[in-house]
Amino acid sequence: MRIALFQGTPKPLDVPGNLERLQHQAQLAAERGAQLLVCPEMFLTGYNIGLAQVEHLAEAADGPSAMSVVEIAQAHRIAIVYGYPERADDGSIYNSVQLINAHGSSLSNYRKTHLFGELDRSMFSAGPDHFPVVELEGWKVGMLICYDIEFPENARRLALAGADLILVPTANMEPYDFVCQVTVRARAQENQCYLVYANYCGAEGEIKYCGQSSIVGPDGSQLAVAGHDECLLLAELAHERVTLGREAFPYLADLRQDLHSRSS
Repeated sequence: MRIALFQGTPKPLDVPGNLERLQHQAQLAAERGAQLLVCPEMFLTGYNIGLAQVEHLAEAADGPSAMSVVEIAQAHRIAIVYGYPERADDGSIYNSVQLINAHGSSLSNYRKTHLFGELDRSMFSAGPDHFPVVELEGWKVGMLICYDIEFPENARRLALAGADLILVPTANMEPYDFVCQVTVRARAQENQCYLVYANYCGAEGEIKYCGQSSIVGPDGSQLAVAGHDECLLLAELAHERVTLGREAFPYLADLRQDLHSRSS
């Protein structure tokens, strides 16, 4: 599978503008042969926008913006992962990402489980114990959001559930470049899976984003890596690299799950 990652500056509070930008990037990615486009955390609204704006802009997983993404995916025959503020049926608001396939069907919706500092906690509820793994183009796909990937248990849980590709929309900021440079590579290697880390660049209020988005192979190698400017990254994924990686480093097979179960 050929995968695309969009790294761009945030456009806070401009949902129509972000949908237009998504349409443009989906077209570019599809023209370059990509079957999946991954965008940053809270892509539709911007991340550092405050509780009042999150409450104003939050939508249901099948709300008007989601329907616009469905149309974009169908028009360009490309799957799309995008971040947005989700309003649940009970009124709770989550920092969520959704995976829409090329036919316009929602395959997965994930709510961020590990909230980062007061910034996240002031705007969102923590997501529930729900880490779906779904099939896309013959790949088993799981999703996490930003801070989630910094907890090794999250990626390992997805890998044990069968994921060979983990998608991580993020809004990582200075001074946490280490996560971009080291942590995401370690998570891919220790689970022998592909990992896509889609970050912002530029600034949003007092936040300066790290950029350095990447598509990482099962051996921890960076197949494509961004600098600090807007770009569209592309890389080819191959199942045999996952298989060979898990044969060479059989961590998943050798893991003593009885020592790590919740009941222990």
